[in-house]
Amino acid sequence: MKVENQHNNQLIKRCKKGDQAAQFEIYKLYYKAMYNTAHRIVGDKFEAEDIMQDSFLAAFTKLDSFSENVSFGAWLKRIVVNNSITSIKKNSRLDVVPLEKVEVKLSDEKTESFEPVNAAQILNKVSQLKTNYKVALTLNLIEGYDYEEIAQIMEISYENSRTTVSRAKNKLRQLLVQ
Repeated sequence: MKVENQHNNQLIKRCKKGDQAAQFEIYKLYYKAMYNTAHRIVGDKFEAEDIMQDSFLAAFTKLDSFSENVSFGAWLKRIVVNNSITSIKKNSRLDVVPLEKVEVKLSDEKTESFEPVNAAQILNKVSQLKTNYKVALTLNLIEGYDYEEIAQIMEISYENSRTTVSRAKNKLRQLLVQ
């Protein structure tokens, strides 16, 4: 792994000097993961492709701001996530409800038993969720962001972030039982 990081660091140094061959190498290393991240968030393969391309362009033009405190992949993924969220907001598909307007119902439902499901079934059900639920769940469960990071990315409060993820999980459970 250390050799791989050294190789990536050398490629990044070459990219900073404008080496297009190094940029292409970086692109080949990360394009699938970045496309998948964008696609999971926006749910459209053509839009995800555009977001991925724009993100690489932004990364290569702002490479001087890369501080190497995190891995290049993590830095690039944050650009992709931010661009994906921006795209959703631009298309007015992100439904945000202020926490004050949310009614919480407590129930005494028994724990339900679930039949085994595969990843494709789960991803299919996630794609059926409201956009803000889909984004919150993707960021939390698939991309590994915590509630605070999700709140910053989605520009909502920490409490709303926790509530949204919780409700998205509950809704996903309901869809999986059906």
